[in-house]
Amino acid sequence: MYRYACLNQIAEVGLSRFTEEYTRVQDIKDADAVLVRSAKMHDMELPDTLQAIARAGAGVNNIPLEKCAEQGIVVFNTPGANANGVKELVFAGMLMAARDIIGGANWVQSQAGNEDIAAATEKEKKRFAGSELQNKKLGIIGLGAIGVQVANAATHLGMEVYGYDPYISVDAAWNLSRSIRHISDVNEIYEQCDYITIHVPLLDSTRKMIGREAIEKMKCNVVILNFARDLLVDEEAVIEAIEAGKVHRYVSDFPNTTTIGKKGVIITPHLGASTSESEDNCAVMAVKELKNFLENGNIRNSVNYPNCDLGICNAESRIAIYHRNVKKMIGRFADILSDTNIKNMSNTSKGDYAYTLVDLDTPVSGEVVEQLRAVEGVVKVRVVK
Repeated sequence: MYRYACLNQIAEVGLSRFTEEYTRVQDIKDADAVLVRSAKMHDMELPDTLQAIARAGAGVNNIPLEKCAEQGIVVFNTPGANANGVKELVFAGMLMAARDIIGGANWVQSQAGNEDIAAATEKEKKRFAGSELQNKKLGIIGLGAIGVQVANAATHLGMEVYGYDPYISVDAAWNLSRSIRHISDVNEIYEQCDYITIHVPLLDSTRKMIGREAIEKMKCNVVILNFARDLLVDEEAVIEAIEAGKVHRYVSDFPNTTTIGKKGVIITPHLGASTSESEDNCAVMAVKELKNFLENGNIRNSVNYPNCDLGICNAESRIAIYHRNVKKMIGRFADILSDTNIKNMSNTSKGDYAYTLVDLDTPVSGEVVEQLRAVEGVVKVRVVK
C-alpha cells in the first residue's frame, strides 16, 4: 500500500489514475509521495519515509532540490504537459504587443452610450493601429517543449524564426521544423529579431540574462516576451529601455511592483499554464511518474536524480540505490551482491548524484541491504520488490 498527499489542488483526472493500492493522506509526514503545484516546501520538514515529490508543472523553484537529493527524495516535474497553453499565450502576447488591442478595447468600453460610436470609431482607430506578425523575425531563446511549439507555430504565421539552445535535446531537435534557423550565438537573436521570447529555466547562469548589455544589442522597437520566469529579465533595465524608445513593448506573465502600471508594459496574471487542459495534463503526467517510480523504481523527468528505467519489475526482487556520483561504486555493489544472481542492472548519473537499479533472481536479504547502505557515498537503498 502506497500513501500520497496533495499540497495543492490536483486535477481529479490525474488522481483517478491511482489504484486501490494507493491511499490519500492529509499529513506529509504520513506520505510516501507528494503532489504539489505552487506550495512552498523550502521550510517544510521532510520525513525520512518520503520517497518522491511530483510537481504538477515545469518550474520547481518552490522545492528544495538539493535537500531532497541528500535525503534520497526524487523530485519530478512534468515538462511539456502545459506547453500548448503557454504557447498560445505567447502568441496572444505578441498580438497584443503588435496591435494595441487592449487600448482599443478599453477605448470602446469608454464610449458606452455614444450614439455616434461608428463615426467616432473611424476617427479614433488610427490611435490603435499596429503591425502584422507576418515576415517579422522571431527569436526564441530555449528550445524545450514550449520553445519548440512556439517556433513551429510561428512559421505558420509567416514569421522568420531564429532558435537558440546550446543544450537542445535530441527529441526537441527532431520535433523542430526544418525552416527554423538554429543559431549558435544568442547575440544574433538580439541583433536581428523584432520579437524575442525566452523559454529557459531560472538558474544562476540565466538570472537576468536579458539585461542592459543584451538590450543594447537589440533592434529599436523590439518586443520582449517573458512567459518563463520574471527573474530571467532585468526588468528595471527594460523599463529604462522603453522610456528611451529602444524597446517597444515588454510582455510578461509575472506581475510585480517593478512593471505594473508602466508605459509600454503588458502584464498578464500568471496565466501561462492556467488552462483546464494544462492542469489536467500535468496531473496525469505527475501521477504516472509517481506510480512508475513507487511500483518499479523507474525515474523519468526527475530534476535532481537521473532518468533510469528497467521497465516493469518481473524479477524476483529489485533494489534501488541512490548514491554519490563517484568512482568504483558499481564494483562495490557487485561485490556485495556477488552471492546472488544479478538478472539486470542499470546505472545512470546526473551531476553529483547517481542512481542504480538492480534486478535479482532471488529475494534480497536485510543483511545485503544493510551492507549496501554502509557503503560510503550511498544516500539511500530502497527495496522496490
